[in-house]
Amino acid sequence: MARFAHTVTVAALDRGWFEEAAGALVDLLDASREGPDGAVVLADGRAVDGLRLLKGRHLRPGARYGEVPAAPGATATPTEAADSSARASGAGDSAAAPSSVVLRAWRPSHSVEMESLVVEDGLSLKVGLRLSGPRRPRAVELSLSGHQPGGGSLYRFSGRAKADLAAWWAAVDRLPSAPPAARAPVAGRAVHRLAKARLTLTPRPAEDGSWRIAVVLSVRGRWLLRPVGAVVLLFARGPLERGLREAAESAAAAWNTALAELTPLHGEALRAEIADALTDPDGAATL
Repeated sequence: MARFAHTVTVAALDRGWFEEAAGALVDLLDASREGPDGAVVLADGRAVDGLRLLKGRHLRPGARYGEVPAAPGATATPTEAADSSARASGAGDSAAAPSSVVLRAWRPSHSVEMESLVVEDGLSLKVGLRLSGPRRPRAVELSLSGHQPGGGSLYRFSGRAKADLAAWWAAVDRLPSAPPAARAPVAGRAVHRLAKARLTLTPRPAEDGSWRIAVVLSVRGRWLLRPVGAVVLLFARGPLERGLREAAESAAAAWNTALAELTPLHGEALRAEIADALTDPDGAATL
């Protein structure tokens, strides 16, 4: 097994503001309704930008959302176009049409679940997302599976990840001198016929109030291919270490830039700003 580790420093996110913003977003969507041609309309009458109901009932299990490009001179509604596209591709009543999102559960006080199927460049990718405690998020779970039709087992992979937000807040609330959390609040696994990998993120507070996040990647070959995998990893160690470091630093820089531009509004001002961002993302100011 090969193990790679890198630590980055990021600006801290205020938990109270994060949970207030999440609650405001969920409440706005929960109060929305279906408008003309499948548009999703907020309580104030404005349509959510780029979001259309393609099939089913709004905020009910099985509702399908997405964008349907309008063909020149076409007059079909988004729902008709989506159904036509599904029939043409042979998808019929499958879980999702390409580049669409299916809502599996909408229970704002408990959980929200959705599933997406994307077909691009011959690769079929299925992504599942589950959010526990949407108004005050407790955990985020992600599942992923992909394959290339007709490509055999070498073109199949899967993965799962979970972010335990309660454990994350507990980890960053420790004293800077305290040891890091024993269990990583964020962990993910990916599996392929040739190898499997595990990625973890473990935060701890720094003296200046920022967060220090340890990123650890473990990779190992599977079954009889372990000796082959060991040889491959011997030559790939350098590029893998460099790739992990660059990816972690890039993600940290993007996070720090986003938080530096953040104006922590509260109450009705925060709710109004989120509504503006949903309906007019190009014109809305940064939260």
